[in-house]
Amino acid sequence: MILQSKNIKLYKNKGQTKFVTCFDDTQLDNLNLTLDSETLHKIKFIFDSENFNGNNGDLQNINLFRDECPQNIMLVGLGKKEDFTLDKLRKNIAKAVKKAAKSPSKSIDLNIENLINLTKSDEIIRTISEAVVMATYKFNKYKSDVKVPTLEEFNIIYTHENQLEDINKGINEGVILGQANILARTLVNEPANMLGPIELSIEAKKAGDKSGFEVEIFDEASIKELNMQAFLQVAKASINPPRLIVMRYNGNPENKEEIVGLVGKGLTYDSGGLSIKPSTSMVSMKSDMGGAAAVIGAMTAITKLKVNVNVVAVVAACENMISGKSYRPGDIIGSMGGKTIEVLNTDAEGRLTLIDAVTYIIEKEHATKVVDIATLTGAVLSALGTTATGVITNNDSLYNSLEQASKICDEKVWRLPTFDEYKELIKSDIADLKNQGGRNAGTITAGLFIGEFTEEKPWLHLDIAGTSWTGRDNHYESKGGTGAGARLLYHLVKQLEN
Repeated sequence: MILQSKNIKLYKNKGQTKFVTCFDDTQLDNLNLTLDSETLHKIKFIFDSENFNGNNGDLQNINLFRDECPQNIMLVGLGKKEDFTLDKLRKNIAKAVKKAAKSPSKSIDLNIENLINLTKSDEIIRTISEAVVMATYKFNKYKSDVKVPTLEEFNIIYTHENQLEDINKGINEGVILGQANILARTLVNEPANMLGPIELSIEAKKAGDKSGFEVEIFDEASIKELNMQAFLQVAKASINPPRLIVMRYNGNPENKEEIVGLVGKGLTYDSGGLSIKPSTSMVSMKSDMGGAAAVIGAMTAITKLKVNVNVVAVVAACENMISGKSYRPGDIIGSMGGKTIEVLNTDAEGRLTLIDAVTYIIEKEHATKVVDIATLTGAVLSALGTTATGVITNNDSLYNSLEQASKICDEKVWRLPTFDEYKELIKSDIADLKNQGGRNAGTITAGLFIGEFTEEKPWLHLDIAGTSWTGRDNHYESKGGTGAGARLLYHLVKQLEN
């Protein structure tokens, strides 16, 4: 779909569907609608009859039953003006777009006049553009009978020429962020027989070539040379060999001392290994590379939008399978960081791949700040449900930047405690660490296990096991992968600009 800006003086009601955003106290006379009297009368009737009150989430479609444009008016409720948030706008525009997409309309017009002064105009337009791009996504590439969507263009109508620069900036940023989210969702939605470690590395290379960041792929022999023992233990049971994917973006060449490191969990399939999962729990385990998808998506946005930060992203991609070569509960294994690990559960495998990726990004890529993101624990679902991403950190300032990024894109985060008592739970009697801390505080101990390898660098751990997948269509999300983390990581890196 094409998103574009149009001056109202030169472009009048050419869209087949016209969106009209309303608050609960909106007066029709104040909307400045350039519509014929018959259409205005129909809208007035809807207002007067209280079939539409402008409440948050209200949608009312008015079919005008005519050939000339607009053919439909979509009233979009935003609730109380004093309670306005960008995410309410994002969700309601997405909801309206999904409804419009079910009609024969090829084009949508939205006049932004009653929105533009609510906050910064480029933020309003970015939010609208994100909503439009994300709402129209559907993963249907393997269906034999796919209905081609009718929507072709979304026109943002403005009044004053001095608005144009901010509008075009907002459209550009919103479209790129929406596309980054969709890339992450598509990677997560791909079945494991189509997207293994090698295929994931190919997709990362494609993204790099298209967006402009460098990609280096390490094969199994190179991974062995790096002494990534924990990563290789997880990978060794699969017939599909592992890949270490390294992505580099030199956004601030004048400050080579500061490098933000992003590490994404890249388990393209997780059977649980010898600590095998129930079959019902395996169905969605193609999504266990949601962290990898997030960092690949984020790198596309960071690069395309030329963020003034040096960023390196690393993914240790592999499968956790079962064979005669499987690592076992009770084994003691090594790690690139030099610490030994007692394996209590082979289904606590993601943290083993992440620690070697974290060590690599610090020692070989010289990252000065580290953010890892992973579908790591079922415990985070028990703690936070599907609403918020659990966070472990050793740095208040870095967390504050994440929290600010979260507010911009409305990917909610919640900081969990890191008391020393929790660290005691991952100490082993026969090795340096154990890969599972027991039934209690599972999200915290998993994060703190990774923290043992961060070499005291400022560090964030994001557990997206609850937020990376949804079982239903909802506003700008669709059933399957949500792309959680792609936009959040972009905004975090943006917060770290000098």
